[in-house]
Amino acid sequence: MNRIAIIFDFDETLVEESTSAFLAHKGIDVDTFWQKTVQKLILQDWDPVPAYMYKMIESSIHKGKNIKQQDFKEFAKLLVYKKGVKDLFENLKDYVKENLKNTELNFFIISSGIGELIRNSEIAPYFTDIWASDFEYDHNSEIIFPKKVVSFTDKTRYIFQISKGQIGENYRAKPYVVNEKTIDKNYHTPIKNMIYIGDGLTDVPCFSLLRSHKGTAIAVYDAQNTQAYGKAWRFVKDNRVNNLHTANYEKGSDLYNSIIMAIQSVE
Repeated sequence: MNRIAIIFDFDETLVEESTSAFLAHKGIDVDTFWQKTVQKLILQDWDPVPAYMYKMIESSIHKGKNIKQQDFKEFAKLLVYKKGVKDLFENLKDYVKENLKNTELNFFIISSGIGELIRNSEIAPYFTDIWASDFEYDHNSEIIFPKKVVSFTDKTRYIFQISKGQIGENYRAKPYVVNEKTIDKNYHTPIKNMIYIGDGLTDVPCFSLLRSHKGTAIAVYDAQNTQAYGKAWRFVKDNRVNNLHTANYEKGSDLYNSIIMAIQSVE
């Protein structure tokens, strides 16, 4: 059995920025939150991910926003998807079934975003596993503490878990097992059989890891956001990715065709 893993970031890769949209939905000024409140912590040497999670908790507890688990679940229904995303997974599965014998295709998400939003999204059932940042909740289901933080190089941990087959519920409470030695022949999905698709600087460690192991790294960007062009082009200039495309997953798009070619290249 030849296994192929396609791994996605979430925000600005598959959906429009979900955390900012959620904050706005809760009545929090998004520009002030990121550019002043969170940025102030970053200038004090905080990591960006726990910084935003901490400030969300502060808004919930001390500023009356009362952010609860159910709020994430309900807002997940309002997520705005990139073009073609909702059909992408069935389209790719159909392609593999019709064209590649004895090949298993699996999808994963590794995100610094809020896991509760991702796991309750419309597309969540397509993913074999999802890793993201999560909150602990109090007796009223209100956010009280960061439970899991997925930041830059943290993302690569889950690449190794996928390669070793450490996926699913059986590995939820086993954070150290990924560091155990695995014999080459026992790898579930070699990194060279992986395709990673992301949009931002948090994805760079995963881009680099896949490139160093002959996997495929694809960067995407929002064609409507001119500020994103420079960031996206840097991925190409710095040789971080194999390809760069606008985040349009419709059949026949450059991005869709690039994914198909990456699948075909897996030996």
